[in-house]
Amino acid sequence: MVPPDPQLIFEAPADARARVVVRDVSVSFDAIEAIRGVELALGDGELVSLVGPSGCGKSTLLAAIAGLVEPHSGEIWLDGQRVTNRLGHVALMPQRDALLPWRTVLENVLLPAVVAGTDVRATRGRALELLPRFGLQGFAEHYPRALSGGMRQRAAFLRTVLTERDVMLLDEPFGALDALTRRSMQEWLLSLWEDLSRTILMVTHDVEEALLLSDRVAVMTARPGTIALVEPVDLPRPRTPEMVSDPRFVAQKARLLAALRNEMSFGSEVLR
Repeated sequence: MVPPDPQLIFEAPADARARVVVRDVSVSFDAIEAIRGVELALGDGELVSLVGPSGCGKSTLLAAIAGLVEPHSGEIWLDGQRVTNRLGHVALMPQRDALLPWRTVLENVLLPAVVAGTDVRATRGRALELLPRFGLQGFAEHYPRALSGGMRQRAAFLRTVLTERDVMLLDEPFGALDALTRRSMQEWLLSLWEDLSRTILMVTHDVEEALLLSDRVAVMTARPGTIALVEPVDLPRPRTPEMVSDPRFVAQKARLLAALRNEMSFGSEVLR
């Protein structure tokens, strides 16, 4: 594999070890161009956040990487291979938890193994082992209606983890939660990500969340969306909520908000 041009991927990993490389990808739906010429790469074990105006194509980009939609032009590489049939190669967590109400928590998190036809017994053992780590101990046989919003999101994330894919795409995983639950979930995801060593691309509208969690933050333009800016996050790990008052955090948040405001083409969006 010829290493992608590092200028095109904005200081992203520029060798064959990159888990995901998106090269000049464009996607249209009928007459609407959703994303245009997107260039991005994810290194092994990176957590990258994707921010941008509403409707700019963030979810479309995740869907293209996951193989749910096909680009009209461009290429997507996974682990050094150009992959055209990408379904099942990466794990995708949608905006809503999408838990099936007639299935228990354990039955919901086992769905990837059931659908894929893999060893359900082994996956069940792994799920039972991880339930306490995900704050779901004692809830394996409960139905989703018995769970709080945060618990539902943790169950959805466990289901994503149990796909056993090294790359996970998270589409606004905490967007529907209240502020206190959201902050708790951010801290939880930080500690869990460090343990799991997965590569994550996460969509968020919350700049503070992006900076708190990520190695890099990518800013998309208004539709048709493309990558306008990618910034490394200049904060040490482990991260803590107290870092929001760090001068480096404040300065980088201001730069990202300014970049986002420049990309707003209409309406308004809450930028925290």
